[in-house]
Amino acid sequence: MAKHPLPQADRSLFTRMSQATAHWAGKPQTFFIALAVIVVWGLSGPLFGFNDTWQLVINTSTTIVTFLMVFIIQNSQNRDTAAMQIKLDELLSKVEGAREELMDLEELDEEKLEALRAEFERRAAKARENRSAA
Repeated sequence: MAKHPLPQADRSLFTRMSQATAHWAGKPQTFFIALAVIVVWGLSGPLFGFNDTWQLVINTSTTIVTFLMVFIIQNSQNRDTAAMQIKLDELLSKVEGAREELMDLEELDEEKLEALRAEFERRAAKARENRSAA
């Protein structure tokens, strides 16, 4: 099934930017560029006498990149999770006999989720018992 991305106008500037950044950051080339930067920085240590400014350059730049990437990753995770929930909800709504009350589980508190998980564990154990008895 072919994916048809939304037109650029249907996505916010931040969404387009975060998707492009996440896509770019996940490429092997990006890893090797980052590795090359670290190697060049390390090799430049003797030139700068391994001074505090030399150390501050790498510490500051990696801290800034890490700080910004947290938001990019979280945005990507939020979108992916929301899309997956919608797809699962669609499947639940179409499967005969499916419990549609499970469609908003992500909105329940931990106690209710734990109770449902325990229920499914009991059902799975019972199914295994029935299978081994047959």
